[in-house]
Amino acid sequence: MNFQDVAKILADYKDIDASQIKPESTFAELGLDSLDMAELVMNMEDELGVTIEMNESIKTVADIMSAIGAVA
Repeated sequence: MNFQDVAKILADYKDIDASQIKPESTFAELGLDSLDMAELVMNMEDELGVTIEMNESIKTVADIMSAIGAVA
């Protein structure tokens, strides 16, 4: 999964323009709270067929990309 794939999932989930999403964008900046993050991670896990370990260090789109890369 690449950045564009993650940005599309985020954009679809929050109904925002994917071009607004950057690797350094924080989830707070994108309007995602902890409940949104849990649901989003479950969606990504289903789509990728992996388990993503969520923790408080995951704050940006790049962080979630690293978490996915660590398990993919």
